[in-house]
Amino acid sequence: MGTVTLGVSIAVPEPYGSLLQQRRAGFGDSAAHGIPTHVTLLPPTEVDAACRPEIEEHLARVAAAGRSFPMRLSGTDTFRPLSPVVFVRIVEGSSACGWLQERIRAEDGPLARDLRFPYHPHVTVAHGIAEEAMDRAYAELADFEAAWTVTGFALYEQGEDCVWRLQREFSFGGSAHLPLPPQPNFFRPPAPSL
Repeated sequence: MGTVTLGVSIAVPEPYGSLLQQRRAGFGDSAAHGIPTHVTLLPPTEVDAACRPEIEEHLARVAAAGRSFPMRLSGTDTFRPLSPVVFVRIVEGSSACGWLQERIRAEDGPLARDLRFPYHPHVTVAHGIAEEAMDRAYAELADFEAAWTVTGFALYEQGEDCVWRLQREFSFGGSAHLPLPPQPNFFRPPAPSL
């Protein structure tokens, strides 16, 4: 069956997702139209295609243990000079993203892997483009604001054309209408097995 490249992320909803994708393309980032606007939970990871059912079962278990949480974006930052990236900052929801990505990459799970850099949730708006264009992205989106309630995450697969396509969405098991406890304790423990 071969291998496939998978990623797991939280989609940035409309109208913000399309707006940031268009802005990213406008800054000259040629990858923009192949990458839906997102917050990464699992970076591109090559796996055996035959492991797909096990991976989806694992992601379903992670989602079942989660509850909806507020996400808020505000302003820009950069990973330069370490990495050529300008991003929109997450000012609310980072702890939840950290909790999710740790469980998705659990050592005893099918997506166990080390990260090249420490996990830092963000929304990329420019990557690997000219410094002047990166500076423009940083300045022009400095006042960007967005907020929504995250109710789950999704599995994507990268095609041979380098375009990321949605494969499956995973909704959290907690009820969105219930009040959330203070962060980071907004996830309920998994139900005991019978």
